[in-house]
Amino acid sequence: MSGPDLSRRALIGGLAGASGLLLPANAMGVSRPRTGGGIRVASTSTSTLDTLDPAKGALNTDYVRHFMLYSGLTELDRALYPRPALAEIIVSRDQKNWHIRLRKGVTFHNGKSLSAADVVYSLLRHKDPRTGSKMADIADQFAEVRATGPLELLIRLTGPNADLPAILAQSHFLIVANGQRNFRTANGTGPFKLVEFTPGIRTKVRRNANFWKPGKPYLDEIELIGIPDEVSRVNALLSGDVHLINAVNPRSTRRILTSPRHGLVETKSGLYTNLIVRQDRLPVSNPHFTAALKCLIDRPLINRALFRNYATIANDHPIPPSHIYFRKDLPQTQLDLDRARWHFRRSGVGVTRLPIYASPAAEGSIDMASVLQEYGSRIGLNLAVNRMPADGYWSTHWMKHPLGFGNSNPRPTADMIFSLFYKTDATWNESGWKAPRFDSLLMEARGEPDLQRRKQLYGEMQAMVRQSCGSIIPVFMSLLDGHDRRLKGLHPVPLGGFMGYTFAEHVWWEG
Repeated sequence: MSGPDLSRRALIGGLAGASGLLLPANAMGVSRPRTGGGIRVASTSTSTLDTLDPAKGALNTDYVRHFMLYSGLTELDRALYPRPALAEIIVSRDQKNWHIRLRKGVTFHNGKSLSAADVVYSLLRHKDPRTGSKMADIADQFAEVRATGPLELLIRLTGPNADLPAILAQSHFLIVANGQRNFRTANGTGPFKLVEFTPGIRTKVRRNANFWKPGKPYLDEIELIGIPDEVSRVNALLSGDVHLINAVNPRSTRRILTSPRHGLVETKSGLYTNLIVRQDRLPVSNPHFTAALKCLIDRPLINRALFRNYATIANDHPIPPSHIYFRKDLPQTQLDLDRARWHFRRSGVGVTRLPIYASPAAEGSIDMASVLQEYGSRIGLNLAVNRMPADGYWSTHWMKHPLGFGNSNPRPTADMIFSLFYKTDATWNESGWKAPRFDSLLMEARGEPDLQRRKQLYGEMQAMVRQSCGSIIPVFMSLLDGHDRRLKGLHPVPLGGFMGYTFAEHVWWEG
C-alpha cells in the first residue's frame, strides 16, 4: 500500500478512537431495535430549490435528505468527535497530507462499487464554481486529491488542518458517484434509497437492504415533508399525522410534554441569532458604538422571556460552553446602562435615527430588537425596528445594512465557524471585521496537533471576537424536537436537530 502503514493502531490515533456511533441498545437501557414500519417527518420548510445534490444543501430539510441517501468518509458521534464511515482508515503525520483507505464491499444504490475515484470526484467538485457548492471556501484547502489505489487516496491540504476528519463528516461532503452531474435522482451509498422527490413538497425513501452497516437502517420507509408554520407542525404531531418534528418553539413545549403519547428532545447547541454591527459602515463603525450595544443586551431576559430558558447565555463569541475549546475565564458581558451610556456618548452617533433590520428568518431577532430599542432609549440611542418578512431576508437584507441580524447553525469545529464568519476574507464575514492577528491565530490553530496549545489559541481568538468584533451573540438556543414516544433511538447531537440531521439510520419504531 502506498503512503504510511495505515494500521488499526494508526486509525485510532488519527480519529481519537474508533468506537461506534451508538452503544448497543441493551447497554443504553432502552428497548432493542426492531426492523420495520415507517414514519412521517415534518421539517420547518421545503422549497422549490430543494436539492438532491449534497454540495448545494442549504436547509435542514436538505441535510436530512442527504444523510438518508448518501454516506460520508467520516461521521460525528454525539460529542462531535469524527468516527470512521466510508473511510475505514484516515491518518496523517503532519495534518497536511492525509492518507485514506476506503471500506471494501460498499455499493451505490445502482449496484456500482465504491472506489477512490468516487471520493476524488466528490471532493474536487466543490472547487468547481459551476457546482455552486456551499462549502467552496472550505474546499479551497484541498490542494490535491488523488487516488493512490482502487480503494486508497491522498488528500493534500494547502496547510495543516487537524480538523479535516470532522470537516469531511459534513453533509456537503457526502460521497456521490464519479462523474455524477444530473441530480434529478439520487445514487448514494446511504441507508435509504430514493422513491419519490418532489421539490417543495415531499421526499420518500425506502430501506437500503445493502447498506454497508450491518442491520441498519431499522425503518422500512420515511416520508419527509415541510410544514413552515410551527403551530401547524406541532398540531400535526399531536394529531398523529406526523411522528417527528423539529424547531419546536419553547412556547409549545408544554403542549407536547402534557401529551402522554409525545416527548421532547432538547439539544444544547451552538445555534445563535446575532446582532450584526457593520465595522465598515457609518455611522456605526466606531468601536465605542459596538461596545455600547454589547452593554445594552439583557441576556437573562432574552433567555427567560424569548426562549423559556431553553437557551444558554452567550458572551459575544460563537463558541458555546459545551465546546471543548470554550474559554470559561472570560468575564461575562452584562447589561450595564451606565457603561453603555459612556461608550455611546463617545461613539459620535448622537440622536441619529438608526434603522435595525430584523426578521422571523433570524429566530428571535424581532423581539431582541424591540428589547434593545427599549434599553437604547434610556441612554439616548434612537433605534427604529424594521420588521422584514422571512422570504428573501437572507438575499435582500442580511449583511446589507449597518445594523441587522444574522443566524448561524451549529458547526462541528471552532475552525469552521471562525473561518466561515470571522476571517477577514470570508464570504460570510458578516460585520466586515478585519483583524490580522486573528487571521494569523486561525491559521496557526488549524495546523496545531497539540490539544492544549489549540485550546490556548482558540481562547485568545474568543477574547478578540468578544472584545472588538461587530457580532453580538446574546444566547445559544437549544434545538427542540418533538416526537411520538413509540419512536426509539433518539438522542441529542449538538450539530443540529434530528440528531444532527442523521436520525434516519438510527431510529426504530416500537409499536
